[in-house]
Amino acid sequence: MIETREGTLLRIFIGDSDRHEGRPLYKVLVERAHAMGVAGATVLHGPLGFGRHSRMHSAKLAELSSDLPVVIELVDSDEVIRRFMAEVDTLVEEGLVTLEAVKIVEYRGPRSAT
Repeated sequence: MIETREGTLLRIFIGDSDRHEGRPLYKVLVERAHAMGVAGATVLHGPLGFGRHSRMHSAKLAELSSDLPVVIELVDSDEVIRRFMAEVDTLVEEGLVTLEAVKIVEYRGPRSAT
């Protein structure tokens, strides 16, 4: 069965070294999203990027402790994502957030053979 609905995609751009109470910020954000019942979340680690300060961050072998870019993507209804934004406002000290209207297509269960 295929279900389609309108939703919102939230992207949070932070650094791998960002922390909240000593824990990786991306983990805290995803755990909070899960606890609030957000439909889905994915963490993407980037090998290269730069932000507002124009410092390049890359995954060179010599820079094992570099601050690599991290993107957290969350998707759900607009209402749920906007409610989660209160958590983002509390936790993210420096970063970038984007919100985007999306069409959510969910595939549930086996398709019937015809």
